Amino acid sequence: MNRVQPHEIAKFLRLYRLIGGRLRAVKVVHKGGRVVAVEFRTRVREAISDLGKDPRYVKLRLRLDGVEEFRFQMRPSQPKAKITDARIGYHNGLFFVTLDSVGLESSEMAQVFDFRASEVYAAGRELFWDVTEPK
Repeated sequence: MNRVQPHEIAKFLRLYRLIGGRLRAVKVVHKGGRVVAVEFRTRVREAISDLGKDPRYVKLRLRLDGVEEFRFQMRPSQPKAKITDARIGYHNGLFFVTLDSVGLESSEMAQVFDFRASEVYAAGRELFWDVTEPK
């Protein structure tokens, strides 16, 4: 898996179009003791690299290791399969990932309290990603 450094977040978010993608699964892994990892499995489009071609869909897996906090909450009136907004931030030594709307404008930076107010978020010390093409 590829590691994301804090200064590479903006570059990583330009590689894939998370908004409009699908959240396929969320997996919480307890590695014994208090060590926890959270995996988000998504299906998203790559960024447009050639104007003559449609961007292809890929399976993107995001993994947070050393998770300090997370929340996954479902409301029956809101379908959670489609990603309505996606934010990744680095605050106080933790990567925060949310895949639902936090109610911010596209130019606003999400803060810790914005992530904690969302329904699907996790925060961990390390962020990894990898891609596989759909069959």
